[in-house]
Amino acid sequence: MHTQQQERPSTLAAVVAGHSPAQADGDASDLSRQLSQAQQQLMQSERLASIGQLAAGVAHEINNPVGYIFSNIGTLERYLADLFRMLAAYEAAEPQIAGTPAGREVAELRESIELGYLKDDIPNLMAETLEGVRRVRKIVQDLKDFSRVDARKDWEWADLHRGLESTLNIVNNELKYKADVVREYGQLPEVQCLAPEINQVFMNLLVNAAHAIEQARGTITIRTGVTDDAQVWVEISDDGCGIPPERLPRIFDPFFTTKPVGQGTGLGLSLSYGIVQKHHGNIEVRSLPGQGSTFRVSLPVRQEGAALS
Repeated sequence: MHTQQQERPSTLAAVVAGHSPAQADGDASDLSRQLSQAQQQLMQSERLASIGQLAAGVAHEINNPVGYIFSNIGTLERYLADLFRMLAAYEAAEPQIAGTPAGREVAELRESIELGYLKDDIPNLMAETLEGVRRVRKIVQDLKDFSRVDARKDWEWADLHRGLESTLNIVNNELKYKADVVREYGQLPEVQCLAPEINQVFMNLLVNAAHAIEQARGTITIRTGVTDDAQVWVEISDDGCGIPPERLPRIFDPFFTTKPVGQGTGLGLSLSYGIVQKHHGNIEVRSLPGQGSTFRVSLPVRQEGAALS
């Protein structure tokens, strides 16, 4: 009843303005749909912000124990070096007890534990462990760079290449089984932007590129450059299935997706479009079915009136 009372004045106002009741109802329906889409986009943005805060918190919690492990591995390497020197001294003295019961016991123990193999394998194991810890530290740092929730939500000067590399590391699990990543980076100046939001755009485009590749393995190419009008651009291309021409005009619409039901919200490109627009930039797409797609994001180097952090 309350809803009907709200609709009648709208319809009457539309009729007075020269529109039919059917047109008025259609306008109301469009407005309701737009409000629903805006609400869904806001909710999605809030979820992404919450995920970013969670990711940064997890990264911080992981960083401390990883620091202990990294430090302890360095100490352990020094201890092992000392033990190996002591072992070498024992081996040099071993001939002096050859033929004695103690000498025979040492020889049997050497054979049973495969001492020669251990001396070769322990340094390799330590090197692999150290490399693994370095990899974890890099992932944690990239996670912090990607979320950047510790930074104020102000415009800041950011290195887009660093943002791309951090994002690539974050979405590595989505890409590594699907595509080889080719980098064709140009020389870019730092760009005044909201870095976490631009990283979100990169992530959406990279994940979409991976999902578009249907063959056993494809290629994702990232290109960057500068235009003459103080703008930078980033292109992300794939050699996947492409987008049919009739669907291209709608790909930035909220909730529009070409993915199977349950595999996409249809908000990724819409949110990316909104972020790029907020930065007074532009996002374009070129695509051919069966040949792949290229998304190009253009951003001004400096934001007019933006407050620097």
